[in-house]
This record gives sequence, structure tokens and C-alpha cells, in this order.
Amino acid sequence: MKSLYVEFPGPHTVKVAREDIGSPGDGEVLCRSTLSLISPGTELACLRGDFDPGSNWEEWVQYPFRPGYSMVGVVEEVGRGVTGLRPGDRIQSYAAHQEFVTLKAGEARAVPDGVSDEEAVWVPLVVTAAAGTARAAIAMGETVVVLGLGPVGQLVVQYAVLQGASRVIAIDTDNRRLHMAHTHGATDTIGATAADALATVAELTGGTLADVVFDVTGSPAVLSKAVRLARTLGRVVLLGDTPTPSRQMLGPGVVSNSLTILGAHADIVSDDPAAGPLNRDNITNLYFRRLAAGTFRTADMISGRVSPLEAEDVYRDLREAAPAGALCFDWSAISTGQR
Repeated sequence: MKSLYVEFPGPHTVKVAREDIGSPGDGEVLCRSTLSLISPGTELACLRGDFDPGSNWEEWVQYPFRPGYSMVGVVEEVGRGVTGLRPGDRIQSYAAHQEFVTLKAGEARAVPDGVSDEEAVWVPLVVTAAAGTARAAIAMGETVVVLGLGPVGQLVVQYAVLQGASRVIAIDTDNRRLHMAHTHGATDTIGATAADALATVAELTGGTLADVVFDVTGSPAVLSKAVRLARTLGRVVLLGDTPTPSRQMLGPGVVSNSLTILGAHADIVSDDPAAGPLNRDNITNLYFRRLAAGTFRTADMISGRVSPLEAEDVYRDLREAAPAGALCFDWSAISTGQR
């Protein structure tokens, strides 16, 4: 059987290719992708290929590189010894952008009937946002600033609301993203850069500034502006991992205001349910319950579905202008003739 996949053969190069896919082995499942969510900040960084020597990016992105890590699909075939999954089951995984994928049974998570594909495909980004807000340890009544309202920033807004922040200030230069953040609970929105938002944040907070500032931009230039939005003894959380940290400057007030700067990455979330509450099973199941209760929303943050066959054009367009929300590759739209 032939399967399509998206690949970056090298920096600034995108191609769609085909490969042969065989039957799953022992303990494996063969799945057909339905949707795979594009994480623009991460994937465009991988496509640019501009990484500091010794960074985790340089180690991770080896060309040819297959982007993507947020897939939802359907089990096509199971290998020997697989229990708990059968053909026709909907699953969620961290697979790359590809039409068919062979996974270890433990890498495919069954999706509850009440959760749509458009909701399940968000799980990996939900885990990332959960890692960031766990590091921030938001206390009841605190003021939170979120800089950068891409897909992960939008999720951080919702987490901050759920964790009891009394004020969630969302900052971005894109009015569409600001509107989306407002509909998901942001109490205030500021259409400005981080550098230009200081006066408004000071006005909104009566001069005290924010208890917690999330920098979810991934831009090395933003940290030095983000620290100015935090109050004395405040916390600044770097959730957007820049590929070029050597260009990242602290900015004024870090020492004199006794700020805490926290790095946050999804890798702090354990795969072992026995390791404590910050594990993938717990975060994912809680996310599914919150969807059912209507206290978390993600399907409405998908701006559109695009054909994987148009991947080169899709990434070119993303470089030029980001959508309001997230885009998904729609694998279900590929006909047998197109494959």
C-alpha cells in the first residue's frame, strides 16, 4: 500500500512523497490519518533550519525531516498481541504529517465518542500549554499576560482562566487572534507588540503589572520586552522555545525586580501515569472531560482544512501570513486517484 507524507528535504524546501506501508508487526497498529494539525511556530522553525549550535533544535531537526506531531485517525489493522484497539477505532497520536502510520499500540490513544476529530487533534498542543501553566503555578486571583496568540498561546489563555486568574491580558498584533482570545475568556486584549503594550498593561493593573507573563512567541527579541510587563517578584514563562537562544536578551529589571524566569517544555510531562499528576494520560483525560463540560473549546480555533498535496503552498503562505487559528491537513479528502 502506498502512503503520502510531507517532508522537509532541507531548509526552505517542502515536498510531498509516497512510500510503501506494510502490515503492522507484533504490538503495532496501522492507522489512517484523518486530520493532522500544523503547529506553525515549530514547523516553520524546522523549515528555516536556523538553529544555535548545541541547541535541542539542532539535535532534533535532521534533514530530511518529517514535520508534524498532532494527528487523529482511524485504526486500519492491528498486529498480534494488541488489545484495547481494533479496526475502525478513532485514535489520537503524536505522528507526523502522513497518510498512513504504523504505531506501537501504546502510542495510539482511543478517542471518546463525544470528542470530535477537530478536538482530538489538539491533544499534543494541549499538553504543551499544560506544561507551561503548571510551571507558572498560577494562583487564584493573579493577573496573567499572554504574549503571542498562536495555537499554544490561545490554549494558555483558556488554562489561565480555568486556573483562577482574575485578569487574563492577551497581547498580539493580529485583531483576529485577539478576538479569538476574548471569546475564550481573556478579560482584556491589547493590539500591540510587547514593547508597545507596557503603558496599557500598567493602566489595566493600576500600575502593579502582571503576576505572570507568558512569552509564547518563540521570538528571541521578545523576552527583553516581556520582563518589563511583570511586577516585582513576578514570573516570566518562556513557553515558545526559540531556535536561536544566543540572540535572546534578558532586558531591564530582572535582577532589580527579583523576577523569576521559567522555561517550560512538553517534555516535562511524563509518559508514566504513576509519575504524578503531570502526565499525558491525566492531562488528556482532563482535557476530554473539560470538552464534555463545555469549559474548554478548541474545534472553533481551526481556521481551515488544507490538502496535504498542497503542502508546499501551505508552508509558503504560512511564512507570509499566519491564520487566526490553526490549519489542519485533511487526509480524508485525498482520493485513491490522487494517491
